[in-house]
Amino acid sequence: MSLPFKVKFYYWIKTNPVGIKFWALAQGPIAVYSRVRDFFVWLLVRVLVGGIRALGPDRSSNLMGGIARGIGPWLPNSKIARTSLKASFPEKSGAEIEAIVRGVWENLGRVAGEFVHLPKMWDFDPSNPNTGRIEFTPRTAELYNLLRDDGKPAIFVSAHFANWELPAVAAFAHGLDTAVVYKEPTNRGFAELVRETRTGTMTELISSNRHSIFTMTEVLRQGRHLGLVVDQFFNGGVEITMFGRKTRASPLPARLARNVDCPIHAVRAIRLPGNRFRMELSEELQLSRDAEGKIDINAATQKISDVFESWIRESPEQWLWLHRRWR
Repeated sequence: MSLPFKVKFYYWIKTNPVGIKFWALAQGPIAVYSRVRDFFVWLLVRVLVGGIRALGPDRSSNLMGGIARGIGPWLPNSKIARTSLKASFPEKSGAEIEAIVRGVWENLGRVAGEFVHLPKMWDFDPSNPNTGRIEFTPRTAELYNLLRDDGKPAIFVSAHFANWELPAVAAFAHGLDTAVVYKEPTNRGFAELVRETRTGTMTELISSNRHSIFTMTEVLRQGRHLGLVVDQFFNGGVEITMFGRKTRASPLPARLARNVDCPIHAVRAIRLPGNRFRMELSEELQLSRDAEGKIDINAATQKISDVFESWIRESPEQWLWLHRRWR
């Protein structure tokens, strides 16, 4: 069978002396092109962000949500969302599925519009609760205070639900010493924007890589808190069942909790009408343990997924259905 041209070309580049020399000479122009491209992306990001910031959080959320709601359903990722939604909610009609898809895109657009205003999004006043953009149940506020003062480590797990930046902001606002794990964008412009926006609203950012597990473990051993967003497909992860179908999830929260022997809490923001949010922090998840008394990683990972599924069933349009959760 004949190999594709690009495979043959790659093989020639890597094995032929002429190809090796050609590749070496090409690195200079390629590097220059990459730097120029990154600069223009950085410039475009700054211009767009400046315009969105000028609108204020509510207007930028409404604008970006409306744009995404109108354009998003026509984009290729919507096919992934429709396929997953039909399999997860077979009882829903085509019109209901389309309404959810539009809602998913609107939520994503709103998150983008709100992100640049993240430092201003938090207006919770403990002396006048539930009068601003953010509201709490009394038990959620109590749990935040208990976790802040007990001097013990804990893991917060969350999902790409509503505005998924707010749980980390909530922990910071309540004085919890919390490190947040995130995947750093490869583009310099986006990476700078993410770090710049989150600085001052979160205690510590840990860029996810193959060595970050050691940093996460140390955070917990110091009696601090760790925030993880773990609702996407994870290659090589633990097999779980979600919406009645097999998929794979990251065992990281369960593995860390087993090693350090600390509790896991689930946390989310729920999007409400009028650009408002309700924060919800769960009680400690009751996780199965093995014969040695240690947390069962597979069962704990399934438990976390069950919590996420219950959230999604309540408000499916607030979850990010645009990634391939089932493969």
